[in-house]
Amino acid sequence: MKNKVKFGLSNVHIAKMILEEDGTITYDTPFAIPGAVNLSLDAEGEETPFYADNVKYYSSYANNGYSGDLEIADIPEEFRIKILGEKKDKNGALIESSDVEIAPFALMYQIEGDQSGRRCVYYNTTVSRPSSEASTVEESKEPKTDTLSITTGPRSTDKKVRAILEKTEANATIYENFYKSVYEEEKNVEEGI
Repeated sequence: MKNKVKFGLSNVHIAKMILEEDGTITYDTPFAIPGAVNLSLDAEGEETPFYADNVKYYSSYANNGYSGDLEIADIPEEFRIKILGEKKDKNGALIESSDVEIAPFALMYQIEGDQSGRRCVYYNTTVSRPSSEASTVEESKEPKTDTLSITTGPRSTDKKVRAILEKTEANATIYENFYKSVYEEEKNVEEGI
């Protein structure tokens, strides 16, 4: 039975993208980003209408990926080092430098449904440097969160943007191992596609 509704966000993972010398793309082992609060992504791409016979005769839409925000409790050190390029010195201080390139990555996460969970991966994700915010404690302690502005786009090698895997009996093993490596499309041998 398929899900009728979806809710919740959990199991956010990041896998740093590696561009090999021959142009192929691989990924580091995914690592967890605990404390997911909210993910909001809007589709990017414009409609290109074609008019004939005095009507909109045909429309095409560009798929330029998605952009939006990932809100988390606190940016983990591993993300700061592997993706944002910060360096950790011998005293444990994280040092940000202006000449560092931010690394692209695969963004992985889970959404719950009324029947089963759904796991998603965006293959080519970039992030801007996060803002810093702090405030004094007043009558109650209100946790502050970090928000990462992210953009996803088609992967240069095969134009793949994302994959969504909903758990079934047939794919249970693949679903359970989803965060061990970045999911890649498996061709359907029976249909030849």
